[in-house]
Amino acid sequence: MSQWDGKSKGTLLGYKIFVFCIKKLGIRMAYGVLVFVAFYYFLTQFKSNRAIFYYLHQRQKQNKFQAFFNVYRSYFVFGQTLIDKTAISAGLRNKFTYEFDGVETLKQLLAEKKGGVLISAHVGNFEIAEHFFGEIDFDCQINLVTTDLEHSVIKKYLESVTKKPSVKFIIVREDLSHIFEINQALANNELICFTGDRYFEGNKCFEEELLGEKALFPAGPFLIASRLKAPVVFVYVMKEVNLHYHLYARVAEVKQRDEKGLLKAYTQNVEGMLKKYPLQWFNYFDFWKAL
Repeated sequence: MSQWDGKSKGTLLGYKIFVFCIKKLGIRMAYGVLVFVAFYYFLTQFKSNRAIFYYLHQRQKQNKFQAFFNVYRSYFVFGQTLIDKTAISAGLRNKFTYEFDGVETLKQLLAEKKGGVLISAHVGNFEIAEHFFGEIDFDCQINLVTTDLEHSVIKKYLESVTKKPSVKFIIVREDLSHIFEINQALANNELICFTGDRYFEGNKCFEEELLGEKALFPAGPFLIASRLKAPVVFVYVMKEVNLHYHLYARVAEVKQRDEKGLLKAYTQNVEGMLKKYPLQWFNYFDFWKAL
């Protein structure tokens, strides 16, 4: 069964090298170092190589040569998003340009104070969404539901060199206590933001088609969202050229209490993003493994 363990690869030394490059030499120099780091992962990460090659060749219908070359490019683009996230969090936000596509939808949700759900995916650079949200969320009404399974030493180091985020976080926990935090936030008419494309073994899942093949998705975000009397919005933050980012926000047009319909709308929306940004699919595991 395809699943994700909640942890990203990397070492403390590696993060320190990139932070040094970002602060002392600039973001583009850090990209230069990344050329070699991405190549190292390309040479050593056979399992994720197979997963991304399958995605590019079978799901995106690229020929074998193009898909093989783009496996490396995928690592490089992913590394760029990590560098960008660190740079922006460290106070270099003014080095980037931003385009807001549908931000009026988010502002309207906040102004109405009715609560609601935002659903994203591990495409683009969703982890910097907090910096977009911070500009329109002066009362911290947006809660990002996320895992907290990164290596503690790396996590503490990054917290020491980056700014405190302006939005609130709800950490997914094994004892399910995060469910109470979600309910409390919704009761306060706040916005809850999920990613809908990764699940943990043992959790309830739904099956749906993505890029022409069935896959499993976490049921929680779609069950919760479909039962709220508030709009559901799909959001993504996609990397473009020249240190530019594009935030997309689209209202989900589905009936209430139709979680399967919401999931279908979500996968179709994700497909649209992947067709436009094929190298920004960052699920480095066997996402479409036989059910």
